[in-house]
Amino acid sequence: MPANLSPEYIEADRKYRQAGTDEERLAALAEMLSAIPKHKGTEKLQADLKSRIAKLKVDIKKEGGKPKRQDPGYIKREGAGQVVLVGPPNSGKSALVASITNAKVEVADYPFTTQRPQPAMMPFENVLVQLVDLPPVSPEHTPGWMTNLVRNADIACLSADAGSDACVEDVESVLSVLAGRHIDLVREPSEQASVFSAVAEVPTLLVATKLDAPDALGRLEILREFYAARFAIHGCSAQSGEGLDALRRTLFSRLNVIRVCTKAPGKPPDSSHPFVLPVGSTVLDLARNIHKDLARTMTFARIWGQGKYDGQRVQRDHPLSDMDVVEIHA
Repeated sequence: MPANLSPEYIEADRKYRQAGTDEERLAALAEMLSAIPKHKGTEKLQADLKSRIAKLKVDIKKEGGKPKRQDPGYIKREGAGQVVLVGPPNSGKSALVASITNAKVEVADYPFTTQRPQPAMMPFENVLVQLVDLPPVSPEHTPGWMTNLVRNADIACLSADAGSDACVEDVESVLSVLAGRHIDLVREPSEQASVFSAVAEVPTLLVATKLDAPDALGRLEILREFYAARFAIHGCSAQSGEGLDALRRTLFSRLNVIRVCTKAPGKPPDSSHPFVLPVGSTVLDLARNIHKDLARTMTFARIWGQGKYDGQRVQRDHPLSDMDVVEIHA
């Protein structure tokens, strides 16, 4: 992806990846084309955007009065980010989701209990993170809609059953199936990765489940021996609760977002419903999220937070940190 892309372009790119209908994709592509810097380095990307817009317009026109198309496995994104749980059959994904979200997820000791994507909300301090429990990944049955969910997620949680001697072979099977669908699970995507790449690089945390099982700690070490260079690895048990609090914190930190609270002059801040923004966002980005007119009329802001003195006056381009409190003046 070309350098120096504006925050507006990056936000439109996010909307495109999260879209569930052709109409939503078309609107996002139009925003991307409008926001992209116009110079020689972006000519190929501009042409690609125009081609995609033209194709979508044709597709939408063909649909006519038919119901809008939507991916069969489309899950509306909610909360601070979307995490999908992928893994082999009976690897403990559903039990893990149930234990850290309190959602009523079907859990059983036989494989393929989960047949459809099941979203649930994981609380972390003052925000919620969406977890999506997916059916098992297997060579025999991995539908296209499921790989689309993995491709577009903010993070993938790759579950490995530390209670099974076949944990490494099972992980390899999952990686092989997804690679065949042009999805590469990685610790962090490369700088060259983009929505237009042939292979989608999905940031992934390998989660060793069932840490309470006999000999599970030994298998956790084996998983680290095989995969420490490729993934961050976290061990936990849905049964005993070991590692679950740390997992919540790790998942939130891997989303690469910050929470920003706002306040009106002379009023206390509202810390219960913070704005969630990408890491690197500025005061101006916050103003855009509050209201587009505020981004146009704001003159300065005051900020409270770690490493700042209370009520420090800052300009529109001031970078924000997690749990900053901002008072915007127009």
